[in-house]
Amino acid sequence: MQKRYLALQDEIHNELEHTPDPRFIDLTSGFSGIPDDIDTARVDRQVNEMRQLEEALKQLNDLNFGDCIDCTNEIGFERLLAYPAAQRCINCQKHHDRMYRHEASPTL
Repeated sequence: MQKRYLALQDEIHNELEHTPDPRFIDLTSGFSGIPDDIDTARVDRQVNEMRQLEEALKQLNDLNFGDCIDCTNEIGFERLLAYPAAQRCINCQKHHDRMYRHEASPTL
């Protein structure tokens, strides 16, 4: 999880580094306008995955890692191996995706 987190951090930094505006290199500074050459959907997915990895690491520290946040059953080793930041078992994730499909737009 740490390796993926660091890789995401590098990907975001590289995406923002190629903008003409140096204010976007530091993620802690506010976004006053997003240059046209930034792939905002990609950066949004990367930031969201980083947040999910942070939550997974917190759950690992709390010994809750691998438990579905909806039904509390085990998520499943194969799913966690494929996507360590998974917060739901496959059945709950399918249900969540159907219920909240409209919220799939970028959040940046």
